[in-house]
Amino acid sequence: MYEGSAETKRLVRLASSSPTRAKLLQNAGIDFVQSPVEFDEEALLQKYSDPKEFVCAVARGKLEAAVKRYGLDLPIVVADTVVSADGKILRKAKSKEEAKEILLAQSGNKVDIITCMIYADNEQTIEDLDITSYIFAPFDLDDLQRYLESGEWRGKAGACMVEGFCKKYIKEVRGRESTAMGLQVERLKEIIDAKAL
Repeated sequence: MYEGSAETKRLVRLASSSPTRAKLLQNAGIDFVQSPVEFDEEALLQKYSDPKEFVCAVARGKLEAAVKRYGLDLPIVVADTVVSADGKILRKAKSKEEAKEILLAQSGNKVDIITCMIYADNEQTIEDLDITSYIFAPFDLDDLQRYLESGEWRGKAGACMVEGFCKKYIKEVRGRESTAMGLQVERLKEIIDAKAL
């Protein structure tokens, strides 16, 4: 975590426990304090089946929880990310069998990683939805089986990280890497820079 001076206009509150999102902000030179929030997104799965609607609803829920807990003395940044193939949300697998099913849905397919980021301060709220798409070659079934046995898929949306097992199967990438990693820092920098003027 990197903590900047409270006097700076560029300081934001990252309402997320994600080390990847924190690293993205750090690498982008954005000063922040990391202040996680608890939000139960599973309940929203019953209400939203469309991946874009779902990810935005979760991000809004996180923002509401963050404002309630921390207020807006610092601008708040929240984000949520989902993996989708064929218009379906691919969640974290609960078993090896479920992981195999989720991974086979991505094999030789286009997979969308959808991130909704929201910036909020005392003056306005800005919501940004972005998609990065990966085109995967068909997965080798023996390689897939080894990956399933490794257990590395546990806790990962879509049972796969593009920098892990899936990396060697990427044929094409459309979109920003930061979006795929969970926070579109390029867009956030534009918002912060505009505010600092």
